Amino acid sequence: MKVLELKGKEGFRVFSKNGLKFYEGNPHYRGTEGSIEKLLLLGPTEFHNHATVKFFVVEDAHEVVARFAFIHDKKLPDYLQVSFFEAYPKLDGLWKVIKSEARKHFKGVPKVVVGLNGHLNYGAGFLINHFGENPLFGLPYSNNYYPEYFKDLERKVMVTFRFAMEEYIKWFNKYNIKRLVRGVKTRNMNKKNIKKEIEIYTALNNKCFKEHPYWADRTIAEDLELFYPFRHLLKDENLIFAEYNGEPIGFFLWYPDFNQLVKGTRDLNVFDVLKYKSGVHINAFRFAEIGILPKYRRTSVNIALMQHCVNYIEKANIDYCECGFIFEENVESIAMMKRFMNRFFKSEVEPYRRFAVFEGELWN
Repeated sequence: MKVLELKGKEGFRVFSKNGLKFYEGNPHYRGTEGSIEKLLLLGPTEFHNHATVKFFVVEDAHEVVARFAFIHDKKLPDYLQVSFFEAYPKLDGLWKVIKSEARKHFKGVPKVVVGLNGHLNYGAGFLINHFGENPLFGLPYSNNYYPEYFKDLERKVMVTFRFAMEEYIKWFNKYNIKRLVRGVKTRNMNKKNIKKEIEIYTALNNKCFKEHPYWADRTIAEDLELFYPFRHLLKDENLIFAEYNGEPIGFFLWYPDFNQLVKGTRDLNVFDVLKYKSGVHINAFRFAEIGILPKYRRTSVNIALMQHCVNYIEKANIDYCECGFIFEENVESIAMMKRFMNRFFKSEVEPYRRFAVFEGELWN
């Protein structure tokens, strides 16, 4: 096997095209992460001001049989990320080839993490169950044999929770929790003042997730770049803030399953935006992030944020939600989600989808 580094727009075109071919004939794959891939790999963007990005294909007998990118973020200095990996099955020695290439380019980096795509907010993880279902927008989908390539590394599992909206809506309509949170108000973002709203979102992210595995502090410019491709799809109610005495203390990011607007390997386009704005029905949403400042985590602020969006969910006639992902080692967040589920359904709810990243030493 031979590794070839790609560069520039033409190189990215080759990289992107060869990523899609590994899903030919798969009815479940969706190519809606294409804008994120382009943002991170092609640049130049705000992310490139503190990260080194290189991308490659692997050839065997003059055929591209795999692709991957290396990302080294100065804000996460101990880790070399192996990102946007795709490959055919049963390629003996593929991880050894990738590891050898990594050592050529990143001599001072001690560890490797496979499956992290630049930052947790951009995407992470290989799917390890539910391969026969379409992924929700923002959740990764990958071939079922990918984890086998990295079996010698430590597996770190992330999970989602999935639940029907009927009982959720009934519960929130019965209990008006906002009355129990004195001094706390919730509000939608204002897209007309998006720069100020993203400034609040970024500041809360950095304060709320500082101890999270693989977290690296964000900049306002980075989060603006991340929101930009989806600016015509996101509505004011998809980002909710909680404030105490006028000061932001938490946020809730949720959005419809935009993957239902597309089929096959293509990314979202302007016609999908028009379909969505014309009222096409999407029956699921992704509970993407809820962040609350440590001081307020044992209050009902999280419930108030979730209650804020109930009217919008009910009006949109949404059937179910999927939450996460959450690292299994994040015991506090897992316990919180299970408490919520017990309130809604009066029974234990188990994780739904599972994903994994793989971590190890680069020089052993």
